[in-house]
Amino acid sequence: LLLPCLLLVLLLLAPALPAPQGRGLIINLEAGELCLQSIQCKSGCCQREGVLSLARCAPKAAEFQVCSPKSIYNVYYKCPCESGLTCDADRTIVGSITNTNHGVCIDPRSTDKR
Repeated sequence: LLLPCLLLVLLLLAPALPAPQGRGLIINLEAGELCLQSIQCKSGCCQREGVLSLARCAPKAAEFQVCSPKSIYNVYYKCPCESGLTCDADRTIVGSITNTNHGVCIDPRSTDKR
């Protein structure tokens, strides 16, 4: 009885194994796929639209786009900035709690701050 059950489990799990390019069911997720934490997403951003919405992988914010500073929660309402950019936002505890800590991605090396 144990051997047939084990074979059945292996057959059911076979499609869940990662594809050759490294994409899996819980890591290396593409934009638009459901996620629980940003570490699961290729982009590094797991974003939700509202309190009751499901979180999905999304691209990081580009220069002059709305962003959130890095969060300990690892799920964002606005994605953090792409590499090399900083999020010019409210970094207070109150801003984090009330979800008003959104800002704009800027290049700290740029003289054009718009």
